[in-house]
Amino acid sequence: MLRAISGLKEVADLFDAFILDLWGLIHDGERLYPPSTETFRKIKASGRKTLLLSNAPRRAHALTDAMTKMGLRRELYGEVLSSGEATRDELIARTDPFFSGLGVNAYHLGPERDRSIFEDTKIQIVGAIEAGDFIVNTGPVELDHSVDVYEDILSTARAKNMPMVCANPDLVVIRGGVPIVCAGAIARKYEALGGQVVYRGKPDPAIYAFAAKRLGITDMTRIAVVGDALETDVKGAAAAGMPSIWCTGGIHAESLQTKYGLPADIRKASSMAAADGHCPIAVIPGFFWE
Repeated sequence: MLRAISGLKEVADLFDAFILDLWGLIHDGERLYPPSTETFRKIKASGRKTLLLSNAPRRAHALTDAMTKMGLRRELYGEVLSSGEATRDELIARTDPFFSGLGVNAYHLGPERDRSIFEDTKIQIVGAIEAGDFIVNTGPVELDHSVDVYEDILSTARAKNMPMVCANPDLVVIRGGVPIVCAGAIARKYEALGGQVVYRGKPDPAIYAFAAKRLGITDMTRIAVVGDALETDVKGAAAAGMPSIWCTGGIHAESLQTKYGLPADIRKASSMAAADGHCPIAVIPGFFWE
């Protein structure tokens, strides 16, 4: 059975650094969770490194700006890495065979706020799906959109055999207590139609290897991944050879009949994780130090 901990201090001696999810652990998309600032202070005081790793489909500087607006001071945390940043890097480098075969005319399926992903890429954004060489999918244009809203666009793209780059593998997040569809759900629909999709971000082990390099730590077992999603945070950590700590107060809270900050029933949590073969080393109710 999983070990339940109330805060990271209980396991801190096992690790030199923490890779931390953002949405569902540190904030809810609109505001910081109450313990976040103090937990960052305690981690920093302990001498451990932090890297914030998010499946946000925009550049890292956009994430730091957003957290500053939420009230989290920049000096409290270390490196920041996003799936959007990783996608942008590959759109420039074109080292991956999938990316090397893409053209320069991209149809952006996503909101205007995600356009930082195209900075300095030389990509031309087209206004109509018919004019695109490929799709860059950063998620629904409006927060209340379902996947079905994009069925016509996806069908047209499939008929043209257009490849899709998914800059956020998440299926859904909770924003202010409300479920919001993410780019990953749209990409899954496109795959179901027979479309080609490449994903950047968690749970791809490559992004964890890059994160470890940023942290300057070679022993993966000395880095703990902390996040709320089994299919991205926990699965990705395992694929990269890193232990994970599962925050039960995030995306799975409703299924576990709990809330952020309240302990989950450890038997329910153990069953949910085991059902899909996930093996976090512990569960935590939120981003707490003690």
